[in-house]
Amino acid sequence: MIRIGVVGATGYTGGELVRLLSVHPRVQITALVSRSEAGKPIATVLPHLQGLSLPTLSGYDPDALAAQCEVVFLAGETGFAMEHAPQLLTRGLKVIDLSADFRLKSPTVFAEWYGKPHRAPELLQEALYGLPELTPADAYGKARLIATPGCYPTAAGLALAPLMQAGLADPQRIIIDAKSGVSGAGRSRISVEYLFSELNENFKAYGVERHRHTPEIEQTLSQQCGQSVRVRFTPHLVPMTRGILCTAYVPLTQPIRAEHLHALYADYYARQPFVIVRPLGEYPATREVYGSNRCDIGLTVDTRTQTAVIISVIDNLVKGAAGQAIQNMNLMFGLDATTGLPVAGVLP
Repeated sequence: MIRIGVVGATGYTGGELVRLLSVHPRVQITALVSRSEAGKPIATVLPHLQGLSLPTLSGYDPDALAAQCEVVFLAGETGFAMEHAPQLLTRGLKVIDLSADFRLKSPTVFAEWYGKPHRAPELLQEALYGLPELTPADAYGKARLIATPGCYPTAAGLALAPLMQAGLADPQRIIIDAKSGVSGAGRSRISVEYLFSELNENFKAYGVERHRHTPEIEQTLSQQCGQSVRVRFTPHLVPMTRGILCTAYVPLTQPIRAEHLHALYADYYARQPFVIVRPLGEYPATREVYGSNRCDIGLTVDTRTQTAVIISVIDNLVKGAAGQAIQNMNLMFGLDATTGLPVAGVLP
């Protein structure tokens, strides 16, 4: 059994990690860390975890984690991992980070978009960017630090990778319009804008001028096509708990029929169990992947404007966070990518 620690266990992402890992057949949860709730059973903070045999929440102690665990998931706010991952790595632990700390390869770009210098720049090139469907499988065996992608970059990256690799997209004129449920803001976020009375019967854009996931999306797409990519990315907040729907509008560099583009996508993802390319003319909805580790994709081509329209949906807390982190752990330890992860969604 792989001994697991979760740091930041009482947040939305941490709680989802615990829920999914608790039924994983190859792991044992040996440490749960919460700086604010140390000493409590986790079920007193997250009652939906009642009935599970889990360790009591503890404070952050790298020596204790090294004694109890083989791999540690870091599910804290941006800034925590860059400060603490180095000390975990020096103690021989493997680290899977779910924050933005190790996703970007350039410390300059990180500082520009996150407004602070990176405190562990020596690890940025080493960190494996863990988007499993796009990351070389042989890279996982050598990895000791994995950066789990953001939810929007996951939805956008999977939606656009086949098109980018095929060289069919204009890399400077891509528009990404994405909508997310409010759980993407995190459990600790206390602000008037996240009150029920503000969100209900409401729908709004945010981060319109610039959003922190933009350079991550551009980095992923640039790697896929081998040249610099610039995107116009606008996220929106919708009054639902979970889910992301990403619509990408991509000017094409040459004419292509929708049937041919669909065949390209179907072949590209044919061996990826968590990516479903829906039949031509069928477009996915967020509730169809709720609770699953899937990304469903629908597409068409507007021949009048020579624009590909790609729609992807994910559960932002599963494929967009905890589920993808566990998928990365599976590959890190040589397990099948699907081990312990839900393929089917929850309905209604």
